[in-house]
Parts: sequence; C-alpha cells; structure tokens
Amino acid sequence: MAVLFSALTLPLNGQDKSSNSFGKGLQVVASDSSFSMKFGLRFQSLYQGSLNVVSEKWSDQFLIRRARMKFDGFAYHPSLTYKVELGLSSRDISGGDVDEHSNTSRIIYDAVLKWQFKENWSLWAGQTKLPGNRERVISSQKMQFVDRSLLNARFNIDRDIGIQLHHSANLGKRAVIKNILAISIGEGRNLTTDNIGGYDYTYRLEYLPFGEFSGKGDYFGSDLKRETAPKLAIGATFDYNDGAARQRGQLGSFVQGSNGYQLSTDLSTLFIDTHFKYRGFSLMGEYANKRSSKQVFVVLDDFSTLKYTTGNAINLQAGYLIDKSEWAVRYTHVKPDDLEYSSLKEETEYTLGYSRYIVGHSLKLQSDLSYTNKALGDNLVSFRVQFEISF
Repeated sequence: MAVLFSALTLPLNGQDKSSNSFGKGLQVVASDSSFSMKFGLRFQSLYQGSLNVVSEKWSDQFLIRRARMKFDGFAYHPSLTYKVELGLSSRDISGGDVDEHSNTSRIIYDAVLKWQFKENWSLWAGQTKLPGNRERVISSQKMQFVDRSLLNARFNIDRDIGIQLHHSANLGKRAVIKNILAISIGEGRNLTTDNIGGYDYTYRLEYLPFGEFSGKGDYFGSDLKRETAPKLAIGATFDYNDGAARQRGQLGSFVQGSNGYQLSTDLSTLFIDTHFKYRGFSLMGEYANKRSSKQVFVVLDDFSTLKYTTGNAINLQAGYLIDKSEWAVRYTHVKPDDLEYSSLKEETEYTLGYSRYIVGHSLKLQSDLSYTNKALGDNLVSFRVQFEISF
C-alpha cells in the first residue's frame, strides 16, 4: 500500500506537448521529408427557431450543424499536395439513401490530389468543390453569417468528381487574374453508379485589380485582416451540365418517375460575384442564373412533382468589424424563371447578424435574425445562434 501511495504522488511527466497552435491543426512532417500531414477537427453547435407569421406557430431545434475532420499536406514532393475532408454529423452525411450512392452515407466531402507542375499552374484530380459562386467556395468555417444565403442554397453547384486546371498571373504592378477550368462527372459527390448524363464543364475567371488580399481574405467572410489598402475581387463562373439527371445538377433529387424512368436536360448556370474589404469593412455581392434546355418535369404516383431548379437570385451582404465584434446585414431575393416548370418559389430574405470572433474563425459565436417573405407561402421570422470551434 505504501508503494502504491508513493507511485500516485509522483509527478506526472507523460503529458505530450507540441509546437502546434490553436486553430492550426496538428502538423507532422516525416523525418526524411517525404510527406507531411495536418489534421484538423471542427464542429458547429446550432440553435434555430422560426415563427410562422400567419399561424403564429413557433418551432425550434438544437443540432450539430456540421462536424468535420480534415487532412492535408504534401506527398513525396512539396509540389504534390492533397486534401481529405470527412463529414460526421447527420446533416453532413445525409442524402445517400438512394441507389446512385449505393444507399450509404455520404461521408467523403473532399478527396483531391493537387500537382503544381509549373509556377502559377496546378492540376487537381479527385472530388472537391467546383469553382462556382464565391459564397459556396468560402469554407463553412469562415462565413460571415451563421449559414450561407438562399442564393447559395438554391443555385450552388457544390462538389463533383473530376479534374481542374488552375492558373494565376500578374497584370501590371498589382493586378492579378485567375482562371480555373473544370471537367467533372456532373452528378455530385460520392456517386457509385455509372455516369447517368453527360459531363459537366465549369470555367471561372477572377480579377483582383489591387492585388491579392491579406491571408487569402477574398475567400473568408469579414475583414479580419483589416486591409490597410482597398482590396477588390471580381469573379464570374459559367457552368454547363450536359444531360443533368438531378434537379440542380450536382444536387437535389434525381428526376425519376415512380417507374424508374430517368429524365435529363442540359442546365446552364451563370454566377457573377464581387468581394471588397478595407479597414474592417467588407462587402460581398452575388448574382446567379440557372436555365434548362428543356421544359420537363416528372409527376409521381402520389401526384407530387419533381422539377428542375431554374431561375435567378441576387445576394448582397456587408459588415463592419470593431475589435472582435461585427454587425452585418444581408439581402437575398430568389425568383423562378417559370412557375410551371421550375421547382423554385419566389422568396425575399432580410438578415441582421452579429458575430464575436474570439480566435478569428476558429473560435467564434454567431447569431442572426431573419425575415423571409414568401410569394407562395407563409412569411417567417427566424432566429439562430451558433458557436464554432476548430482545432
């Protein structure tokens, strides 16, 4: 007993310490420098409630909005990098209970290899985000509001499997131009069946007249870097999904009849966006337009319908950061192009948001209050509060 007591009172020296810092992940490099890996973990805990203005009914819920694991680094040579991101929450992995995903959870978000074969040139292969609208490409960890806008929810082209070619070049003393060309399968992430339609082709062009943003600030919300000189990014994306089998191309339900007959149509999507930052002020604007080559839809046995998502939308948001706190406002309007053939319903949403950045986007508390005006439905008042932690 005396020996046991002595052992328990000895100082504990087994604690593992590393040089890693909060929000930067755990980083390791092989002793022969043949590979590196950074591991990160993050999650968002969300409360959301909404009031139906007509019925005066209040509904709410708590949930883990996102929970992700991310791995990235280089393999064999620093010019060959990789990224793997896995989703863990129920919202992350849902939607895979269809034959096209082998009725399994859609855990894999990113699994992509990137080869920088020449200065300012890189080739990507695998599953990752397409170069679509800016708001979608911005990580869900680094948003200005609790979540993305209705424009993004209805029109984004999300992730896909294929190849991408990236290039950037300087124009004059400060300006930068960037080009991205992608060819992908066209039906979204984690598809296990043969390609149903044709391929998807995406081209994105970006122009930064005042040079690069600090810390890649053109792709995170809020001016956390407090740009000392004005910075502006202007971008445009055109996406053509040949023989789209899903309502939104890479997203939505497969447009199939109750007898299994699969419809297809060509979907064309245009995005135009801009991002401006200066001394704590930020402004982002986006326009989206999606069109179908054929006016078709499916009527199911229960008389419900499956339609393609076509129409247009605009989103404008701005915020001002003081110390570690930011107030922001957002306006979004979504409109279908055809009431008979589009799955869209016209909506206008006004949002006021507040964020407290404790450690940038790695540890923050965000809340927002929205009023949604629906042309064909009851108007809603919604409140959300969410904390994010990222290691």
